[in-house]
Amino acid sequence: MISRTGTHTLKALVALQQLPIGSFAGAEQLAHQIHAPSNYLGKLLQQIARAGIVEGRKGRKGGFRLAGEGQTFSLFQALDPIEHFDRYNRCLLGRAKCLRTNPCPLHKGWARIRKQYLDFLKSTTLSDLSQNETLDRRPKGGLNDRVERPNEGDVR
Repeated sequence: MISRTGTHTLKALVALQQLPIGSFAGAEQLAHQIHAPSNYLGKLLQQIARAGIVEGRKGRKGGFRLAGEGQTFSLFQALDPIEHFDRYNRCLLGRAKCLRTNPCPLHKGWARIRKQYLDFLKSTTLSDLSQNETLDRRPKGGLNDRVERPNEGDVR
């Protein structure tokens, strides 16, 4: 349920959390580290900087770092500027008003799942995520990797 942009956000935040205290990392450096397009990641980092999740600094020694005590940010706080979780309160069937008193057929089940999902994001911190995360888990033989193919006449 987290978008690709949300996944890039989390990977970038984990990378920033691993920086030495007081250090900044450039968007291009982070993009290379997490395998994301640098222009795209730069705009994404600016967006979460406006939300107070990261701090940005211009100049030769500039870049981005986690704001304040970054490890205490919940995944909900970190992702909400990107994922806009308020949209999860809308009716799945598109009704203008979907209330407990006049619910759609999906209301009860969706309300339970939505609450569990959002509670999980609110109770999980960046620190929880980064304890077991390594940033380079790209499988071998990906789209950009060269795969050797046998010639038609080769015998296996």
